[in-house]
Amino acid sequence: MTGTFTALGVIEPIQEALKTLDIVTPTSVQQLAIPPLLTSKKDVVALAQTGTGKTAAFAVPLLQLIDRTNPTVQAIILVPTRELGQQIQSNIASFTVHLPDVTSAVVYGGVPVKTQIERLKEPTQIVVATPGRLIDLIERKAINITQANYLVLDEADEMVTSLKESLDTIVEEMPNNRRTFLFSATMPGAVKQIIQNYLGKNPLEISAEMETLGSKKITHEYVVVQPIEKLDVLTHFLNSRLGQRGIIFCKTKAAVNKLAKNLAINKFSSGALHGSLSQAIRDRIMGQFREGHIDILVATDLAARGIDVKEVEYVVNYHLPEFYDMYVHRSGRTARAGATGYALTILQEEEVQEIPEFEHELGISFSAFAKANKQQLEENNTVLWAKKIFKTKPNRDISPELKQKVQTVFHHLTKEELIDKLMAERILKNTPPLEKSTSKKNKKR
Repeated sequence: MTGTFTALGVIEPIQEALKTLDIVTPTSVQQLAIPPLLTSKKDVVALAQTGTGKTAAFAVPLLQLIDRTNPTVQAIILVPTRELGQQIQSNIASFTVHLPDVTSAVVYGGVPVKTQIERLKEPTQIVVATPGRLIDLIERKAINITQANYLVLDEADEMVTSLKESLDTIVEEMPNNRRTFLFSATMPGAVKQIIQNYLGKNPLEISAEMETLGSKKITHEYVVVQPIEKLDVLTHFLNSRLGQRGIIFCKTKAAVNKLAKNLAINKFSSGALHGSLSQAIRDRIMGQFREGHIDILVATDLAARGIDVKEVEYVVNYHLPEFYDMYVHRSGRTARAGATGYALTILQEEEVQEIPEFEHELGISFSAFAKANKQQLEENNTVLWAKKIFKTKPNRDISPELKQKVQTVFHHLTKEELIDKLMAERILKNTPPLEKSTSKKNKKR
């Protein structure tokens, strides 16, 4: 395979834009996808993991395939989430800095439709869209896709449900001779059905073999916990990773909210992300995470799609994913752009038997994570308790008289003595009655 974009047939203005982004050597999926997308007339199915440069693999050819003299909508890129749509639109804008006659827009739900309708009144050749909002705009006659000769289905395995309900409507509006490019990290039966129903006969199939999950530089580990100690084990792990950026995956929105609240109580730099949050809140949380203002993102599987952050150093599965492809997508948030990564899965005893199945299906190996013992967990909780005290804002409503009385009680203690007494009181409060009783008996002996 070639090692330059020139050899792939990429035009100079796009290459200049890629160089500005420090993209000078094509990734495996780009080398495999760009030439046939540019030169073939066939539909294309590409199997590629997230973080392998697949956005450029389909966006760069599209920018060359469209007729830049024609201001109408010529390409539709369907995506599962608002965040992924925004990311792709941002990438396209970066790729076209030297192509001022190429125009694109992103449309998605969760925000007022009026602004998007006004935007589509201007010349727009490429539209990035979530399926539901695109159909809404079609029904309002706010967008005309009857001349759109290119349809891209990105992260198709994450759009199965929405595509089942909407692809008929979208495809009926498009020309029969359109070309369809389907990109997916996994190929479950539902995606194969979409290929059979909506792509032409014998589409070109591309698989970026070098970018499979098993060959990525990710360390996969699991730890077995009792339900009562799950949060303690997690916070002990997070304290060992202070200053690193990570994503914690939960199964449900309720679980995300509960865990995010507990992390906030323990003063971790974290934020929650799920589909029920308003677009403004989701944008703010994602901005804080991308810019490094928060280190930890607690998210549901779907909400985390579109997170294109290279420096995610670890992923935690707070709940074991239900499907193998979910594990692929979660782990794919780390070890991006050739970096190393780490994935920890927190299990209950009855779930351990599923690990060999994940290993066999995904071609990976798990190691057992060394769980902290009871004393280490208690020491970690004591550190978290100290942080909470340190970060607690002073109560200005306390009367000066009461403050003086308390200061009088402690005035003769040094800082070290006060800390010793506070820690002793905490440990006493957190020691079960039976242990206290045993401790006293041992003292008497």
